[in-house]
Amino acid sequence: MSETRSTSVPFMKMHGLGNDFVVIDARDRSVDVTPALAVGIADRHRGVGFDQLTVISESDAGDAHLTFYNADGSTAGACGNATRCIARHLLNQTGTSALTLTTERGTLYAKDAGEGLTSVNMGHPQLSWDEIPLAEEMDTLELPIEGAPSATGMGNPHCTFFVEDAEAISLDQFGPRYEHHPLYPQRTNVQVASLVGPDHIRMRVWERGVGLTLASGSSSCATAVAAARRGLTGRKVRIDLDGGTLWIDWAEDGVWMTGATAHVFDGHFTADWLASL
Repeated sequence: MSETRSTSVPFMKMHGLGNDFVVIDARDRSVDVTPALAVGIADRHRGVGFDQLTVISESDAGDAHLTFYNADGSTAGACGNATRCIARHLLNQTGTSALTLTTERGTLYAKDAGEGLTSVNMGHPQLSWDEIPLAEEMDTLELPIEGAPSATGMGNPHCTFFVEDAEAISLDQFGPRYEHHPLYPQRTNVQVASLVGPDHIRMRVWERGVGLTLASGSSSCATAVAAARRGLTGRKVRIDLDGGTLWIDWAEDGVWMTGATAHVFDGHFTADWLASL
């Protein structure tokens, strides 16, 4: 039995606009996170429940390294809202106003935006078909799919549909249909978005490996980029999600995302429960 399964393991529960996370700080102890462990923790009846599990570890190139797991046990290269939540936790912990975090996506910069808000630079969007990635070469602005969605990479793949009314779409049916579309060999996050005013978007999300979520930071960044590329908005937009509002700024140095976070509670996974997985 691994050390993880034979001892209790502390964790934090956080959320960004209802996009919820279990966070394990592995900087001071070794934690063996397997797909089975991630799935067990994700179970909202027998575990804790989350949209993503995030593990904090030491980084030689930043203040900390983040690894993300989806509710189905698969990994994700990026998770914007979890990054903001952990950035806020580390900013409070260290008393600093800015820090760097390393991820599979690359090095991300975070800062205190004032009034309890946290900003993270999610890096430059990936706009070429092979970076996203798509199955074959094509124009990523309008895919050859009904509805002509846009494809964008933010360290994970996205498929954004611009529709008349985002709230009228049955995402529990619409989302799975496109998450597994053959153009996306690694599956994709699916967004439906509608314009509600100048530089103001209403968006809903079906998240790859998770399902319907109240918010998604990387999806918000991808939608803002797609809207600007299509000439629907400028490069600074407000995005209203089911769980609240994010402000996205596609700047020269990358896509900045700003919003609220919450550290809900701390707990421990017991050794007996871990051993049962």
